[in-house]
Amino acid sequence: MTKYGFGISMAVAAFAVAGVTGCATKNYVRQQTAPIIQHTGQLEDQTAQNTRSIQDTDQRAQSGIKQAQSAADAASQNAQSANTAAGNATTAANDAVHRASRLDDVVQGLDKYKQVADVTVTFGFDKSTLTADDKEQLDQFAGQLASAQHYILQVTGGTDSTGPKQYNYDLSQRRADAVVQYLAAKYNIAPHRFYLIGIGEDKEVADNSTRAGRAKNRRVEVQLLTNMAGQDATAPAASNGAGN
Repeated sequence: MTKYGFGISMAVAAFAVAGVTGCATKNYVRQQTAPIIQHTGQLEDQTAQNTRSIQDTDQRAQSGIKQAQSAADAASQNAQSANTAAGNATTAANDAVHRASRLDDVVQGLDKYKQVADVTVTFGFDKSTLTADDKEQLDQFAGQLASAQHYILQVTGGTDSTGPKQYNYDLSQRRADAVVQYLAAKYNIAPHRFYLIGIGEDKEVADNSTRAGRAKNRRVEVQLLTNMAGQDATAPAASNGAGN
């Protein structure tokens, strides 16, 4: 073999070795990088899962915060309602005390009062609204007040025996209130001149077993009482307005 030929052979061998070495290097790189790539993919999956978990936790936290805020708002509203109810109860209690005190003053002086006139108006079943006829009777009765002195108006509301007792007490009170409001507004009668009470079905004036009797018990009686002590005043003519 010539020197030239030997050189060519060596070159070919070198290239072959280089090719083998290159393939070995690539395989080695693949072997070394494959776990890294796999691990990187796992990290990405884990990161994505962690992100979803964080978002899910955040959503639950936000939902919990909203629920807690709603509960706090509801509790605040309940507290305000309770305070309002307590205030209303206190006001009602004070009104009851003042009214009881006023009625006590009236009762203590009732022996000095004399009934000089009265009128009775009746109401429809479960009604507390004055009819035109009721107002006409009250107008005739109120015409006597101009000549009355040192007087009070005793206003008593009643019902028939139909329905629960407590409901009838409330209904009789509404009926008495309707009469008082009408007289006070139209004839400018001062509130302290009224002594009103709802007695429900407790004091019937007719038999509740009949329709006619029940109609008479659905009533408001107004009595004009005048304090005649130390006076020679002439009492106004009595009114005999009667219910239906």
